[in-house]
Amino acid sequence: MTELAGSWRAARPQPAGIHLDSAACSRQSFAVIDAVAQHARHEAELGGYVAAAAAEPVLAAGRTAIAALTGRAGEDVVFTTGSTHALDLLLGSWPGRRTLACAPGEYGPNLAVMAANGFEVHALPVDTLGRVIVEQAREMLAADPPALVHLTGVGSHRGVAQPLHELVHGCRGLGIPVVLDAAQAFGQIDCAVGADAVYSSSRKWMAGPRGVGFLAVAPELAGRLIRRLPPPDWDVAVGVLESFEHHEANVAARLGFSLAVGEYVAAGPAAVRARLAELGTAARIAVDGVAGWRVVEPVDEPTAITTLVPPDHVDPVAVREWLTGERGIVTTVALQARAPFELTGPVLRISPHVDATEGDLEMFVAALADGTAAALSDRQV
Repeated sequence: MTELAGSWRAARPQPAGIHLDSAACSRQSFAVIDAVAQHARHEAELGGYVAAAAAEPVLAAGRTAIAALTGRAGEDVVFTTGSTHALDLLLGSWPGRRTLACAPGEYGPNLAVMAANGFEVHALPVDTLGRVIVEQAREMLAADPPALVHLTGVGSHRGVAQPLHELVHGCRGLGIPVVLDAAQAFGQIDCAVGADAVYSSSRKWMAGPRGVGFLAVAPELAGRLIRRLPPPDWDVAVGVLESFEHHEANVAARLGFSLAVGEYVAAGPAAVRARLAELGTAARIAVDGVAGWRVVEPVDEPTAITTLVPPDHVDPVAVREWLTGERGIVTTVALQARAPFELTGPVLRISPHVDATEGDLEMFVAALADGTAAALSDRQV
């Protein structure tokens, strides 16, 4: 085990089984768990608002760390309850035309938020993996510019990284704002790419608490947004980003998120990303073809997500339940609704964090073969 892997594992409770589900929810550290619990105690001892004020220096440090990882400034960052909430806040305050372009494999809940806010959605050109073809996209956007481009940096249903630097650069040349969904990208790949807005959640690769996330907006774009609450015609000194901050928030979760981002920065973002990419490659090599399952991503894709298409007549949901119940291995099934215009059926996803070992992957490979056989046997009964 590498030094990074060892220190990451030592900082956390021992897993009850094998955790291969960090793209859904990572394991928090002792320090994060203790900080969240301690803030709850402070609320009981001092009162919720006094405790929140006392926590502000840590929250400010969290905003600063998030800003550094997204290429923004600390004052550009607000906390949200998660990624979907962040996107809804942003799109609900969008000025002027409501048209956007995104990849066909866009995350289903994002598409729902876009529709709810009255956005007309156009598909960017992609290759067979769902990766945007930069030059074709530039030509399409130049011919018919949308109000914004929405990029999901790494897919939820497929661990393919988009060419963010090239796409953002191309959109900047066309004067089109870019919104980056970094829910899976934040922590896995570089997100300081110059996007006009970036949002993500805490619970994935940052290994923070559930129920908290962030939205970072460049001042130029923030200045164009139209405040919803209070209404824009009310003469009150509340900026748009300030209006996004819910004051009846779970401050303990925000504090835990801030600490988790600090731990990530202390571990070294480049080192963490390199280790995650290394594990992704190892997993794809180990798993591809096992019991008829097929890996979707290229072997050298720089992410830790491995997506598996099942063999004929095998239900990924049944296999996932078997893996959890019989072997204590935590994974995810991505149903078609996760990417309704790209997925044609459910897939199994594994996503180890930096502390996963070769032994973990070997046990998963063996369990996958056994779980597939069990699912086929149950089907034949």
